[in-house]
Amino acid sequence: MDYLPMFARLEGRPVLLVGGGEVALRKARLLLAAGARLTLVSPDIAPEFQELADRFTHLPVRFTPGHLAGQILVVAATDDPEVNALVYQSATELGLFVNLVDDPARSSFIFPSIIDRSPIVVAVSSGGKAPVLVRLLRERLESLLPRHLGGLAELSGRVRVKAKRVLLSISDRRRFWERAFASNTLAGLIEKEDWQGAEGWLNEGLDKAQTEVGEVVLVGAGPGDPGLLTLKALQQIQQAEVVLYDQLVSPEILDLVRRDATLVSVGKKAGAHSVPQEETNRLLVEYARAGNRVVRLKGGDPFMFGRGGEELEVLADEGIPFSVVPGITAAAGATAYAGIPLTHRDHAQSAVFITGHCQKEGTQPDWQQLAATNQTLVIYMGLMRSEHIQQQLVGHGRKGSTPIAIIERGTQARQKVLTGTLDELATLAAQAMSPSLIVIGEVVALRDRLAWFGEQASAGAGSQELKLVSLA
Repeated sequence: MDYLPMFARLEGRPVLLVGGGEVALRKARLLLAAGARLTLVSPDIAPEFQELADRFTHLPVRFTPGHLAGQILVVAATDDPEVNALVYQSATELGLFVNLVDDPARSSFIFPSIIDRSPIVVAVSSGGKAPVLVRLLRERLESLLPRHLGGLAELSGRVRVKAKRVLLSISDRRRFWERAFASNTLAGLIEKEDWQGAEGWLNEGLDKAQTEVGEVVLVGAGPGDPGLLTLKALQQIQQAEVVLYDQLVSPEILDLVRRDATLVSVGKKAGAHSVPQEETNRLLVEYARAGNRVVRLKGGDPFMFGRGGEELEVLADEGIPFSVVPGITAAAGATAYAGIPLTHRDHAQSAVFITGHCQKEGTQPDWQQLAATNQTLVIYMGLMRSEHIQQQLVGHGRKGSTPIAIIERGTQARQKVLTGTLDELATLAAQAMSPSLIVIGEVVALRDRLAWFGEQASAGAGSQELKLVSLA
């Protein structure tokens, strides 16, 4: 670490600025905003300094070492190398912190790029090595940090004393503030600048915090690539105290969960021991009743064959607050990464999603409708019933030569795509591992031209391709 990040309190303290041009003007505004008692040494100053004239002392002379007397901080912003060198040498001899603008090699401190949401202040620096990169980071952070963040910090400071009196343990206070800051109600009040209403809402929350039931957020983790997480999904898993996750959630996404959260696997995997749905429901209720912020993390989208609706019904019956963060479902994510468009004007005017698993003695799908041409059929969890699916579709009129694909671990580095025809579905399925997605339709043939992710697009990218060519 080349520089130790520090926030210096300059309120009322003497600071010397050498220079009177545009760069010096920028530094003057920054130092004055921090409350410094500023002295400016320069024979001439830019006209724009007039707007600050009553806030600093101007000495219209060339710099001499004597100007450093009584100063705690020195900034040189001139275009005269000799003056800058003299400032650096003189300040260093006196042990003062000195900054030569755009000269980090002769600066004992530097000005970082600042995102100001006072009293929240974020500083970013590359130590002078990559200023353009720092500027881009600052722009990104500016867009991410709400404009009312400073006001929220001031508000929490006013309520903090009561919070420490009412909530005796650090963990209870942390939980209260995390919930408050994540609340849509508080966000709405602050957006309207209703600070009195926001303070009242916080105080009311403190009064009932010790008996308050927790909440559950149903979050879709997407098909596997952590880059496909929505921003809101990422925020929720980093705020959660307990995360109940299933087998379809990739390790890379679990690595993004808050480090001190309790992780509970409630996964269901075909052909293997899994947690019964009733036990998952019980755990959701139990953790929420204990006052926790619970995230139920599901692969893909929780409402797309994920039993999300069933779990929310249980929470509703128990009176537990809940919300939903949708995710990119496997049908959309995995096919896109495999180079297979779900619809195409020349090949498929509709797409149908079905599951290969049904309730025991449940209603059978309408195979006649599913076998229709000019549509893409996407089957979740269909490997174990692939032979039955193949027989039903062919038996109801879908041609055995219809292109198919089985996408294994879609969107992940280990993605594997097997392609062939409907007549070969059962054979291909025997070579695939769960989780896999079956895609049936003429759009699969476009993969040869549209594949962009994996081995077919660039060698060694992590995807595998296996094609079965019919000899019939």
